[in-house]
Amino acid sequence: MQKETKMAFKDSLTIFPGYMVLGMGFGILMDAKGFSFLHTLAMSVFIYAGSMQFAGVDLLSGSASVITTFLMTVMVNIRHLFYGIGMLKEYGTIKRHRLYDIFALTDETFSIVCSKDLSALKKETYCFHLSLFHHLWWITGSLIGAILGDVLPFNYTGIDFSMTALFIVIVLSQWETNKDHLTVVLSFLITVLCLLLFGKERFLIWSMLMITGMLFLLKRIRGNFNA
Repeated sequence: MQKETKMAFKDSLTIFPGYMVLGMGFGILMDAKGFSFLHTLAMSVFIYAGSMQFAGVDLLSGSASVITTFLMTVMVNIRHLFYGIGMLKEYGTIKRHRLYDIFALTDETFSIVCSKDLSALKKETYCFHLSLFHHLWWITGSLIGAILGDVLPFNYTGIDFSMTALFIVIVLSQWETNKDHLTVVLSFLITVLCLLLFGKERFLIWSMLMITGMLFLLKRIRGNFNA
């Protein structure tokens, strides 16, 4: 086994508990809404969108319109557009598995790849296997949840909040490991401002656009300052 594969597996274990628990929550929720084991498997394999999968349960069970589903998907997953921009340097030279790497770029994969020095590694091999292991953990958790939900009685209250809880933990972890807190503070203030101005139904897209503009502006200012 290549060292990149071993390192990717080791790094993926930091995400393993969270993905297993959250995946199980998703599987249990799917079962509670009347969806089959195969529906859970298909969503985790082909959609693999974490929070959007949780949102998708209500959209599917409520027979939401195509327009509603489209807008909800854009609002929930628009952050991946900015992840993609941030990963141009890391993924720009990858040729093999590139489409899968893009498809499987989750918040957690993004966080690990951005914080890791890949200069001494075969980037293609490491990124592919990290994404693959994370995907497998999510699928496994989802299927276990679907099975448990069908066999054991559960109180489903609060399960749909589990993905939000994970995001909070990720932010707190980044806060502790990164000395520069300016972007986090500004992003928080921008989000609160957009919530007040546009309301909870429309604030997400506006806040993401404004945060992106703020990040580009900060990069330009700091680049000029360093020059």
